[in-house]
Amino acid sequence: MSQSVTITNNQTVELSRIPLLTYDDFLVFNTGLLQNESNHCVNYFGFPDKGKLKLVCCVANDGNATLAVSSTEVDATGVYPSFTARQSGFHIFERVLHESFGMSFHDHPWLKPVRYPADRFDKSSGVRNYPFYEIKSEELHEVGVGPIHAGIIEPGHFRFICDGEQILHLEIQLGYQHRGVEQLFVSHKKLSQAALLAESIAGDSVAGHATAFANLWEALSGFSATPGMRFARTVAIELERMAIHTGDLSAICTDIGYQLGSAVFGRLRTPLINFFQEWCGNRLGKSLIRPGINPFHFGQALAERLEELFSQYERDFDEIWKEFHTLPSALGRLEKTSVITREVAAGIGAVGMAARAAGLMRDIRTTHPHDLYSEFSPITIVKHHGDVYSRAKLRHDEIVQSLYYLKRIIRKPPAEDGKPLPLSPLKPRSLGISLTEGWRGEICHCAVTDENGNLIQYKVKDPSMHNWLALAVAVRNNEISDFPITNKSFDLSYCGHDL
Repeated sequence: MSQSVTITNNQTVELSRIPLLTYDDFLVFNTGLLQNESNHCVNYFGFPDKGKLKLVCCVANDGNATLAVSSTEVDATGVYPSFTARQSGFHIFERVLHESFGMSFHDHPWLKPVRYPADRFDKSSGVRNYPFYEIKSEELHEVGVGPIHAGIIEPGHFRFICDGEQILHLEIQLGYQHRGVEQLFVSHKKLSQAALLAESIAGDSVAGHATAFANLWEALSGFSATPGMRFARTVAIELERMAIHTGDLSAICTDIGYQLGSAVFGRLRTPLINFFQEWCGNRLGKSLIRPGINPFHFGQALAERLEELFSQYERDFDEIWKEFHTLPSALGRLEKTSVITREVAAGIGAVGMAARAAGLMRDIRTTHPHDLYSEFSPITIVKHHGDVYSRAKLRHDEIVQSLYYLKRIIRKPPAEDGKPLPLSPLKPRSLGISLTEGWRGEICHCAVTDENGNLIQYKVKDPSMHNWLALAVAVRNNEISDFPITNKSFDLSYCGHDL
């Protein structure tokens, strides 16, 4: 018997077709897959099913664009050997299982709370008694940052252990404002409510999350997106990538005191997000992407307006980048600062920019393409030094690349869609998976339906779930004064993590 069922991105499968393994076989199979660097776990979650806790693991093969889906059933109150002890990239998934259902692992190296949801298994576990790692020493000191980030006013706590100015250890504890997003997908029965929820998961990744949701819902409904829908979703994702990358370059300049770069990159971000306002009435792109319909047609007039915007943007962007990346004082702060090696990135399951800056080829647009990406075969940009400068340079190169892609795409906008066909009910007793490559990295939405086609489980994975650990590892042995630019170079999401 096969140990998994093989599907592709934005495909559904009946639950009965997913092989049900013993837990030991389930563990050996999935951790064995990750011994091949072409494989990585895109989601691993559980849900109650007929008195048992059903576990589903989804492992992507980046070489052949497939997803291996397997399952097992366990007693939620039992104690089991952990995946994490064999492959550390599973750590965050098992911590969520432990927190949500009480499932325990006798050999998990870091079995701590993740989010403190209202329906967590252990109600006595709370933010105030979080078990921070400690080193007993009269020579070392701790530095706490938070619990509210002073810049974006989002909940987040950083606890440093330092030897003078040198960081020995950083522990990142989030979960102050758990919003219950996944449960809201199940409890809200209207598609309009779910669509609004999806685009609100992370305010800087509206297009990425909204596209993942729309593609997943359409797959579960047996609906094929029109050319106009696929066009709009691809343009929105790439325009969002350009806007956020440009803003992040401004933030990096701010943190090293380079005011010219901060001002110019910041100014260049504004017309990009303002274009979303012209297109759909919202600067973040909300209401633009919906399952089964293209609410805002992208016609020739918008194409010409965007081409004009690009010509102005490109000139100033090239000029300020040339100034920035040849400035010795800037390079002195960025080069060799907060390095994450390729081996570490692979081991902890890093995705997106954090992985690509360290030499790993992790890009859903290339490995598991969707919408228009399967038509123009994007090329993944990879850096190899894993430092702050690599992450900044990667942003520059991806902006240039997105600019090139968008210029090609908008030359011939598709004709306006006709009257949309109604979406069919969701397939019963099925699992669907949708992957997109947001600007930050790999976004994964998974849905499970019951016998009547109603959602019983909706799992969201923002790339930040993987990459917060990468940030904590990268700052080790750096000076604490370098933490702000390191944090900006990753630019991870608090709300995307604290679902």
